[in-house]
Amino acid sequence: MSRLTKGYLIALTAITIWSTTGILIDYLISHYDMPALLLSFWRNVLVCVALVPPLAIIRPALLRIERTQIRFFVFYGVVLALFNSIWTLSVQENGAGVATVLGYSSAGFTAIFAWWIFKERLGVFKITAISLSLTGCVLVANAYDPEMWNLKLLGVTTGLLSGVLFASYNMMAKEATKRGISAWTSLLYSFAFGAVFILIFNFLPLPGAAGSLADIPPDLPSDGWLVLIVLSFIPTLLGYGLYNTSMHYLPASVASLLATIEPLMTSVEAYLLLGERMTMIQVIGSVLIVLGVIVMRFEKEERSVLVASTA
Repeated sequence: MSRLTKGYLIALTAITIWSTTGILIDYLISHYDMPALLLSFWRNVLVCVALVPPLAIIRPALLRIERTQIRFFVFYGVVLALFNSIWTLSVQENGAGVATVLGYSSAGFTAIFAWWIFKERLGVFKITAISLSLTGCVLVANAYDPEMWNLKLLGVTTGLLSGVLFASYNMMAKEATKRGISAWTSLLYSFAFGAVFILIFNFLPLPGAAGSLADIPPDLPSDGWLVLIVLSFIPTLLGYGLYNTSMHYLPASVASLLATIEPLMTSVEAYLLLGERMTMIQVIGSVLIVLGVIVMRFEKEERSVLVASTA
């Protein structure tokens, strides 16, 4: 199995797992009136709680970082805290469908950032793939319906910022791999530092903040805690962990582009688990997303041919 194929499989597995994230966040906010930033804080904390014991048992060395890496992880934590907070606010303001489409503007931002920072190729195939995938996201998420775009300024701002911040997160994850840091170590410390910053956000006069120390323990019934734990342990921990792992095999722009398949995976899961039917427009959108992924493979083949021809 080639490194590229392995990276594709890991990334697609990650995206399949985390495709329930928006739905679970929306459920916690709408059914339990949980403040968005408080939800983000407990999500980060529970990821760390779930990750430390297995690492301590299986590979204790992954729990240690060098002192010189602390500054990097502090900045990584800031980026993750902002991304998780803004994304959760976007779901609260826009709903899961529109928030997902706005968030995946990150595919374009990531391609530009990766071209600028890591000198990744930004050719016709990649631009075409991004265009196909983003158009497919709009169709699958039903974001072509004008009623879904009845957004306030806060909704538009948080939606677009979530795209920029997801692209920034991709850059940090790629930088961690370039430094030789394990995907699970970077996940643990980015979420740990991220939890500290999100806790601070909860004491600021921000929308979705808890507001006071007394409100930090969420007032959730047992079934609400179960949903929060499932959100933290499965789509977040496994999804982010595998996605970070895929960065060891894929350019950041390719991993971000593959992430646009999430709306398709969510629709398939809704069909299998809830019996929801996809409309013809959603099917067309799904085809466009898949075509975007296929086009990315053509870019790899084109690059191989160019290298061979110049050898």
